[in-house]
Parts: sequence; structure tokens; C-alpha cells
Amino acid sequence: MNSEQLNRLLYDSKLSAYAIMRRTTYVLTILSVGLLIYAHGVVEDPATLQYLFYTIDGILAIFVLIYLLRILYTFERIKFLKRTWFEGVLMGIILVNHVSTYLLDTSIIYNIFGSIGIPLSVELYRVMVSLYMLVLLVIELLETKVHLKALQIKPAITFLLSFLSLIGIGTALLMLPKMSVVAGGMRFIDALFMATSASCITGLTVIDPGTYLSFSGQVVLLVLVQLGGLGVMTFATFFALLMRAGIGIRHNVAMYEIMETESISFTHGLLRKLIAMTLFIEAVGTVIIFMTWNKDVVFADLGTKIFYSVFHAVSGFCNAGFSLYPEGLYTDVLRHSYIMHLTIAVLVIFGGLGFPAMVDLFSPSALRARLNAPWRDWKMMTRVTVYTSAGLLAFGTVAFFLLEYYNTLSHLNFAEAFVTAFFQSTTPRSSGFSTVDMSMVSVPTLLIMMILMFIGASPGSMGGGIKTTTFTVIILTVWATIRAKKNIEIGNRTIPPGVSYKAFAVFTFAVVFNIFFLFILTISDPQYDIMRLAFEQVSAFATVGLSTGITAGMSDLGKLVLIMSMYIGRVGTLTLALAISTRAYSTAYKYPDTHLAIG
Repeated sequence: MNSEQLNRLLYDSKLSAYAIMRRTTYVLTILSVGLLIYAHGVVEDPATLQYLFYTIDGILAIFVLIYLLRILYTFERIKFLKRTWFEGVLMGIILVNHVSTYLLDTSIIYNIFGSIGIPLSVELYRVMVSLYMLVLLVIELLETKVHLKALQIKPAITFLLSFLSLIGIGTALLMLPKMSVVAGGMRFIDALFMATSASCITGLTVIDPGTYLSFSGQVVLLVLVQLGGLGVMTFATFFALLMRAGIGIRHNVAMYEIMETESISFTHGLLRKLIAMTLFIEAVGTVIIFMTWNKDVVFADLGTKIFYSVFHAVSGFCNAGFSLYPEGLYTDVLRHSYIMHLTIAVLVIFGGLGFPAMVDLFSPSALRARLNAPWRDWKMMTRVTVYTSAGLLAFGTVAFFLLEYYNTLSHLNFAEAFVTAFFQSTTPRSSGFSTVDMSMVSVPTLLIMMILMFIGASPGSMGGGIKTTTFTVIILTVWATIRAKKNIEIGNRTIPPGVSYKAFAVFTFAVVFNIFFLFILTISDPQYDIMRLAFEQVSAFATVGLSTGITAGMSDLGKLVLIMSMYIGRVGTLTLALAISTRAYSTAYKYPDTHLAIG
């Protein structure tokens, strides 16, 4: 029987078969995710765990069978395999593991990894399967129309809800008994704080992730950081493109508004570059960090060393600032690992540039275009982002070096002090790593760092703050006003008044939110002076994660304030305002001019 005859034979039953396979996949996905969470976070009894693993393996075998049936029912099988290669690879891994384990009575995958010094334990395999099941669930939700097109809500609200959902799921997972090493699991307020800090890529902690969380809890934290850094919608859209037919215009419009790109078509092309660039930069960072661990750092095995390298690379590029060491990079064994410090600083800078700028700077197409036409300049957005970021980095480095040379830098030589000053100028942009004792930093330096934190990173990046472009537009607007110029100009271009209004709106919202929350903190936590509280508040709002060491000791009300600050700072004050605002019926009118005395 040839391919055409097979297609004719299967044609009548194709629609019914696809409907059954889709419903089966959806139900089994939800069931398996639930079983994995239950086994991974709750069950202690080995016999019960083994039974759960057998059940999960049975579900995975059904997934492999469904994938093979989809190949059978697809008329253009070669194109189908090319389009779903990623899913095919995952199914192949599951099939190999099942055959080797249940038919050959030896796990080929475990043996392969064990032979190179990475003992792929049952726990690690469960984590890998958990991540795959999570991806599959997202795809099934997209395919059953539970997305923007069906919900018919504004992209801004969808963006807000996606982070709330991620925080809620993260909180529930972190509260499971086996996610931490303490009896009874994590308190709700602490789990909510950690989930928010990770999802909003802040880095403030009320516990020590390296000693308080189990390996499972650390993996959950890492996944929250990665999803929060790129955004839930970004990942959902990417996997929809990767594993299925694609996305509609409404989803493209949502990504265009959220990522603040130049056009809808640019958003569609940016998505694949965004994921590829992220994975590539994090992979390179992982390799360099892996090679630069201090010889005094002891790991249980190669797998642990790789995991620590991946964790810190992802935390650095996502501008999260989480570390698996009690004092972060200031821990004794890491305090003088300057190559690692510079590597993480570069990851932080890349993560804070913003993907539109990074694509313009480093994508192969942009590099080829500039090679063919060297006179072509960067896009205006890229120029503003790069020049402003470089200026703030230089200012922060010099200021920290001069202000702290006889304080926190006094025990270092000139080169070490300069590298440390550069690192501490980088981290306030949106990353909470620190290579000095923040509790000993002088007040003038804290003020400088608060300014840098408030400005933050660039649009479309991993970072928070009011953004470098907002800061630049405000400075240019003030300068134009002082010089009595009618137009705001930059690089032989005119900035429209609407952009200036938006910049001042973002600035005003940010100032009002910070002052209001700081006022509440002075009531809830009067044991700390206002400078420490202000530093903590700005750090939370700008999703930075730097702290003078008071986070864990704050009251529950104070933690709730910081949670709200982190969330508002991540989704953006203007996005929040637009999401809850009502549209004016008409703006096609103008009242007579009036005069108000200013200044």
C-alpha cells in the first residue's frame, strides 16, 4: 500500500481521530502534571512514589502513541516531522527511556549520563518530564482557544494576569512540603514573596535559596525566573510557533504592545530571535561560569556544578540576582572570583539592553547589513539605549569607586576595587547581585544606587525601573524647556509631544507609588531607619533585588508592600494604569487656553 492509498483509507476517520487524540492529550496532560506535582512535592513513601512513576510512565507511553498516530493521519508526513521536530525529539527520548527501562531492564539514558559524571537521578528525570508536561499543557491550552482570541480582553490586562497566574502557581508549588528542607514547608507569605520576587525577576529573598530550598524548590525558582524574565506570553507564543501551525494577528498585536517594538511584523520575527538569543547567551554564560568557579568551591558531583552554573547564568541574564550561596557573590569562596563577576556583569548588561536593541546590534542580518553598508547607523532606539546605559554605567562606576574607596573597597588593590565598582554600578540597573557588604555601604553611595535603580534598564528588557529611554526623554524635555525650544530633538529627529507626556506620566506614577509604599513601610517597620526602608522599596519597585540586609526581618505587612511593589514595578506603572483605565469617548475637542504660574 502506497502513501496515497493509506491517506484515502484514513481520510474518513481523520477528523474523529484528531478530536479524540486532542481530548485525550488534554486530559492526560492535566492528570500527569497533577501526579508529578503530587509526587514531586508531597509524597514521601517510596512504594507510593514508585506507583506514581509507573502511572506517569504509562501516560507518557500514550503520548508517544498519539504522536505516532498523528504522523500516520498526516497526509504530508515529511512536512509534519519537520514542523514538529522538537516534539518528536522529546517523544524519542521518552520512547528510548521506556524501551530500555521496561524491556531491556537497564536505563540507557541513566547509564549515558552516569558515565560522564552526571548521575541522572530519578528526581532529575522527573524534573525534565515536569517541564515537558508544562510546555505541553500550554500548547493544549492554546489549541483549545484559551488565549487572547477567545478571551477578548485587552493585551495589557492579559499581561497583568499572566504574571499573577505565574506568581500564584509559583506560590502553590513553593509551599509544598518537599520544596524546602524544613518541616511543614514554607509559610504562605514567604512563598508568595519568593514567587513574586522570582516571577518579577527581582531577587529579594526572605530565605536562603541555597540552604532552605530543596533541589526541587531551586528548580522551581529557576523556572519562575526564566518564565518571568521573558514573560509567560512570550514562551506560550514561541511554543505555539515551534510545535504547531502558528499564531493569529490578535496575538501578534498583543506581543507588539507588550514588547514595545516598532511594528507588528517586527514582533513576529523578533520572537524566534528572542528565544534563540536568550538560550545562546545563557549557554555561553553557563560555560564561562562553569570554567571560572574558584578551586575552593566544592560540588557533590558534576551535575551539581552544571546546575549551579546554569542557575547563576540564567539569574544573571534575567537580571534576577538570585544566588545559591548565603551571601551571594560576596560569599568567601566567591568574593575574589573576578572573572566570574565580570561574566555575570556582562550577562546583566545584555539582559538589561532590551531585545529590540540586541537584535539591532547582534543579529546576523543586522551584522550583514552593516558589513555591506558600514555607513548605516544603529536605530534611534538602539542608540538611546546603548549611550544612556553606557553613561549610567560610567557614572555609577566612578561614583562608587570614589565614595567607597576608603570604605567597602579599602581592603582591595586598585584593579580589584575598580572591577568591584564596575560590578556594583552594573547591578543597580536591575540585578541584585552584590560583591560588597551592602550593610556597610555609605549613605551617599546608597543614594547614588537608588537613583540608578529608579532609572533601571531599557524597554523590552529583563530589567525594571522607569527605563533608560524614559530618563533620556525627560532630560531632553527639561533641557528643551530651559532653552525655550518648541521642539524636543535628538539625533536630527523630533520627539513627539505624546512621547514626552508618556515619559513624565511613567515618572510621576513611579514617584507616587514609591512615596506611598515607603510611607506604609515607615508604619509597618519602624525598627528600620528611613534610608534602609527607602532603599528596600526602590529596589523592590525597580525589580533590582539589592538589600541592606533587612528583607527577612520585615513584618508580614512590610513584605506585602514589597510584593506589591515588585509586581507593579515588573508590569510597569503605565501598563497597570492603562489596564484599569476606561477609554475616553472622544478627544476631538480643545478648551480655550489658560495660564498658570509655574515655578
